[in-house]
Amino acid sequence: MLKYVNHDIVFQEFPDEVTLALNLSRCPNACPGCHSEFLKDDTGEVLTEERLSALIEGYREEITCVGFMGGDGDPASVARLARFVRDAGLKAGWYSGRQELPEAFDAAAFAYVKLGPWRSELGPLSDPRTNQRLYRVETDGTLSDITARFRR
Repeated sequence: MLKYVNHDIVFQEFPDEVTLALNLSRCPNACPGCHSEFLKDDTGEVLTEERLSALIEGYREEITCVGFMGGDGDPASVARLARFVRDAGLKAGWYSGRQELPEAFDAAAFAYVKLGPWRSELGPLSDPRTNQRLYRVETDGTLSDITARFRR
């Protein structure tokens, strides 16, 4: 089960997209120095297809993508909701704090996947030292590393 704490419209999480970003709680990763530590708690509203549909419709004219920020405790539900987003005519992205995708993960449900735990000493995607990577998911399901797009 996924729960979301809040949402926002963001412009920098996924290149060339206007994204409805949903902050998902119940994060199991406990990354040292996490900037969203409140997401480790079991808090927020259950994210059902009905609730997701209402959020999408509220921003339909503004957004091109829905971003799931977290959800590592239930990646199958993240993928299921990403397919729902795709079927609604939008792109879906996932920010995971894991180093690798879970086994048997449906990457084809997504347009983008970010992998890597937060490590403050390595910095964000814009830092050349970062351990995190952002991938574009190609039509055949392979991942293309597009992290360099965040560097100026």
